[in-house]
Amino acid sequence: MKTSRLHFSRKVLAYPYMAFLIVFVVTPLVLILINAFIADGQLTFQNFADFFTDSGSLTVLGNSLVIGLVTTVICLAIGYPVAYILVKYHASSKVFVLLFILPMWVNFLIRTLSLKSIFLSLDISLGMGTVVFGMVYNYLPYMILPLHTTLLSIDHGYIEAAEDLGADRITVLLKTVLPLSVPGIISGITMTFIPAISTFAISELLSNRQIYLFGDSINTKFTVAQNFGVGSVMSLVMLALVIVANVLVNIVNKDDNVRSTL
Repeated sequence: MKTSRLHFSRKVLAYPYMAFLIVFVVTPLVLILINAFIADGQLTFQNFADFFTDSGSLTVLGNSLVIGLVTTVICLAIGYPVAYILVKYHASSKVFVLLFILPMWVNFLIRTLSLKSIFLSLDISLGMGTVVFGMVYNYLPYMILPLHTTLLSIDHGYIEAAEDLGADRITVLLKTVLPLSVPGIISGITMTFIPAISTFAISELLSNRQIYLFGDSINTKFTVAQNFGVGSVMSLVMLALVIVANVLVNIVNKDDNVRSTL
């Protein structure tokens, strides 16, 4: 009599993850896509027309892009030197890397509320400045970590070769280290810019609802106005920005890999 054995393979481990993705990722995206084309119970492009002809929504999107760009530039200006120093003194910088990672273990809402309490205790007026400060505070680790990983993976032989050819430290940094760290820069920009333009809790808490960003607008469409059609269109616009950013990252990484093989 033959007995059947239960064959356990690694594919089985993927089934719970696939089920999770279908229920919590694919299904919501499908619902958003359907709602974007439904208005008054009919399939239509009216929701798209309402959004792209609404000057207020487009202004909010433009303001969000500007604030996201400012936040990203500040994070890059601070994050690159910090990551470079951490890599240069890697043997003794593990504690400092841990200090940058530790805030990410705390919920960003708790961090933002704590930051608001600090501003209020110092009698600092809440507004655009505190919102940008809060975004830089929350998203700076997402800029430092990919930069640190990329700089750490650079072959030190390239730097030694440049120094042997007579290049000074500034030239080595600008002509050797900086070009080789472009993938990390792009990854850091993506991980900072996309959350910055889509956030709503930071802008709401650190400005007492004076600053209205694209994430706030999406939240309002779904929760207050109950306009799921236009809210879904705005969500698709945000999704399109994420896809474009990821495509740019893949193109840059592909070009970098091609150059490294030549």
